[in-house]
Amino acid sequence: MEAHVQVRLESTTMTEPSQTARSSATLPERAKAVAAVADQHAEAGDRHGRLAPPVVEALKKEGLFGMWVPKAVRGGAELNPVASLEVIEHLAYGDPSAGWVLMAAALANGTGAAYLGDEAVQELFGTTMPVIAGQGTRPGTAVPQGGGYSLTGSWSFASGIKHATHIHTLGIIEGTGEPRIFVLPVGKATLVDNWDVLGLRATGSIDYTTDKVLVPEAYSHFAVTESPKRGGALYTIGIAGFAMICHSGWAAGIGRRLLDELAKKVRGGIGRSGTLATSDTFHEQYARAEGKYRAARALVHETWRGVEETLGRGDAPSVRQHTMMRTALAHITWTCHEVAQFVYTSTGTVALRSGTIQRLFRDMHAGTQHITSAPPVIRSAGRELAGLAEGKRWVFLELG
Repeated sequence: MEAHVQVRLESTTMTEPSQTARSSATLPERAKAVAAVADQHAEAGDRHGRLAPPVVEALKKEGLFGMWVPKAVRGGAELNPVASLEVIEHLAYGDPSAGWVLMAAALANGTGAAYLGDEAVQELFGTTMPVIAGQGTRPGTAVPQGGGYSLTGSWSFASGIKHATHIHTLGIIEGTGEPRIFVLPVGKATLVDNWDVLGLRATGSIDYTTDKVLVPEAYSHFAVTESPKRGGALYTIGIAGFAMICHSGWAAGIGRRLLDELAKKVRGGIGRSGTLATSDTFHEQYARAEGKYRAARALVHETWRGVEETLGRGDAPSVRQHTMMRTALAHITWTCHEVAQFVYTSTGTVALRSGTIQRLFRDMHAGTQHITSAPPVIRSAGRELAGLAEGKRWVFLELG
C-alpha cells in the first residue's frame, strides 16, 4: 500500500501543473467562482437538459470533482465535512442543477477512490480525474464470473451521466444477496434519454441499462462499507454519510438563493412583490422564513461540526450522530420547501413566468423527492431519537 500511495503522489506532481495556481484558494472559494459561471448558464442548462460546457469545464478546472477523493490518490482533496457543505451550498446557490451534479459525481469519485481495489484506482485516477455518475438505489443483478461479475439491470436518475466518463451503480450478487457498487465505463451501458421532468432539468438524470457487462472484482465494493482501503477517518461515514452532506448543502444553497431573490424583487419594486416593501405582514412573514431557514442550516452545521470533531479523533460517528445527519437533512429540505412556497406566493406572476424564481421553485420541489429525506427515513430517525431503537444501527437509510 505504501508503494501504491507513493506512485499516486508522484503522478500528482507530474501531471497537475495547475494545482499550484489553485492552491492559494480554498475549495469553497473555488466553488463560489464556479457558481458564478453556473448562474450565467443556468437557464440554458434548464432548456437543454444538461449543464452547459463552460460549467463542466469550470468544475474540472477548479478541482471540485476531486473534493472527496483521498489525498493519497492523485488530485484528491479529502475535504472535511463542514467545508464540503460550503462547497455544495455555493454551487447550489448559483444553480441547483450544477450543485446536484457536483455532489453526485464528487460522492461517486470519492467513495470509489476510497473503497475500490488498487487496480481500479490506478486506472481510474492514474492520469486524469474521472467523472463518475449513476445511482445506488434500485439494484441490478450481478452474476459471479471469471474474477468479476456479469452485471445486468435497468437504473434511473443517473445525475450528471451526460458529462461522465464512468458509471457508479448498485447490483445484488446472485446467490448471496450481497449489495455491491460497480464502476464501469459509460460506454458499456445503454443510455436512455428520457429526462422530461418538473425541476433539476439541467442534471440530465436519465435512465441507463446494462446487459451482461463484465465488471472486474477490483471495480466493485460492498455497497454499505465504512472501511476504506485508502484515506482517513472521513470515509467511515460511508456512502450514506456523504449523501447526507450532499443533500443538506444543496438545500441550504437553494433556500438562501430563494430568500435573496425575493428580497431583491421587493427592493426593486418589481411586480406584485414590489408592493410588499411597505407591508407589515410581509415583513413579519419574511422574518419568520429567514429564521426558519437559518435555524435549519444551523442544525446542519452543528451536526457536522460534531461529526468532524469525532472524525478528527480518529473515531467513527455514533448511531446518534448518524441519526442527526438524517434528521438535519430532512429538516432543512422540508424547511426550504416551505421557503420556496413562501417565495412563490409572494412574487405572484413574476414566479409564474419563466425565470430564476420559477426555476428555483421547480428545482426545490424536485429535490424533495429524493429518498434521503423521505418519510420512512424521518420515522426511523424519530424512533432512535425517542430511545426506541436500542441496539440498532444505521445501514444506509434504515435502522437494523
